[in-house]
Amino acid sequence: MPTAKPETSLYNNPLIERYASREMAHIFSPDVKFITWRKLWIALAETQQELGLPITDEQIGEMKSALEDIDYAAVKKIEAQTRHDVMAHLLAFGEKCPEAKPIMHLGATSAFVGDNTDLIQIKQGARLLLQRFTPVLKSLKDFAAEHKSLATLGFTHFQPAQLTTVGKRTCLWAQELLLDFEELDRFYHHLPFRGAKGTTGTQASYLKLFEGNHEKVQKLDAGIAHKLGFTSVLPVTGQTYTRKIDAQVAGILSGLAQSLHKMANDIRLLQNMKEIEEPFGANQVGSSAMAYKRNPMRCERLTSLCRYLITLAQSPAMTAAEQWFERTLDDSANKRLSLPEAFMAADAILLLAANVCNGLVVYPRVIEKHIHEELPFMATENILMEAVKKGGDRQVLHEKIRTHAQAAGARVKQEGKSNDLLSRIEQDTEFNLNATEISAIVNVEGFVGRAPEQVDEFIRGHLSPALQRAVEFGPPPQYEIAV
Repeated sequence: MPTAKPETSLYNNPLIERYASREMAHIFSPDVKFITWRKLWIALAETQQELGLPITDEQIGEMKSALEDIDYAAVKKIEAQTRHDVMAHLLAFGEKCPEAKPIMHLGATSAFVGDNTDLIQIKQGARLLLQRFTPVLKSLKDFAAEHKSLATLGFTHFQPAQLTTVGKRTCLWAQELLLDFEELDRFYHHLPFRGAKGTTGTQASYLKLFEGNHEKVQKLDAGIAHKLGFTSVLPVTGQTYTRKIDAQVAGILSGLAQSLHKMANDIRLLQNMKEIEEPFGANQVGSSAMAYKRNPMRCERLTSLCRYLITLAQSPAMTAAEQWFERTLDDSANKRLSLPEAFMAADAILLLAANVCNGLVVYPRVIEKHIHEELPFMATENILMEAVKKGGDRQVLHEKIRTHAQAAGARVKQEGKSNDLLSRIEQDTEFNLNATEISAIVNVEGFVGRAPEQVDEFIRGHLSPALQRAVEFGPPPQYEIAV
């Protein structure tokens, strides 16, 4: 058996290798995780010093100088002996900071660094996703505005129904995404810190450190949170923060996946109908066998990743339900997988959605052709009312329309010919309508209702204000998706 290259001999996670951005993968990287552990140890020592514990500036300075100097080989060696990742990192940090070693992790438990770091990474990941929403919503806004009056067949049960407009349908996609944006925005701004709570959440160790001073314990909790960028802490915890938080954010990301899956499926169906297509590169190959094909591969990938993200939301929910009393450790391995992958999958689908929405191609002539194939059937009620106004018998005319419609439908389905319902009605003297009168009745603009106005109202009242709020998060980092 030939020797495989080291970089290709082991499984690579496609979310990292192909789909998610470097920025999101970095947020959940070992460097960010373990440097954040050290930041927490420093914040703990600083706040304890501020509250009167005998910790020197030199000790804190020593810790800060070694913040990013992580000897992973040493950590691995220590962990092999201790079987405890936090202790391994703490001892390795202590080797770099001999003066500060005695005061590190004072009064804390492993969850102090582990849980608070998880919350920091969740917040950073949520912020990046909120940035990723902007180009998607902006593209949908522009597309909806451009095509607000372009009539198209509406569908219920994937059967032709009343007309709508391309812009109005786009607003349906945007409205679902807007709901997801608002949920994630709310979560981001209200996410609490775990803080310094101790082994079972009672803060007993800190109360002993501060000789029974409850106010100082409260200030320690709030002070550390403030240093790490949080405005609030959970009022009560067990050893860990409630895993409901993980379930909540996973549910929000699942909701995002549901919205984009629906949008991508609609685009795939429209591409089959040749009405709207996703972007297609000049040198892109649709099929290795059928050179003429223009497969909707981006939307197919989008639905595939969305489906994966939707299923990921089950693990944090089950973990939240499974926690016993103040904590169990059956959450740890699951959290290492489900949460980072949920964020990376969400990052990937927003990148794909931005690419698709920024390059949608519309074919108005095909859309018009499909409308004229179906509009005669939709116009029969209006034709009936106009004929009655000119003196016709409603019941007689209703039966005649039913008969003509069935004959025209048979012509279309059985013979593959055009829909001749309108000419049949014109030639039937019972209706007393000429070609000009019938043409006025089946004017397309009269069948889209308030769709164009709804587009304007939705953009003005909802989409544009959301994009203004999104400015707070800054522009998203530039990233090219893998085609």
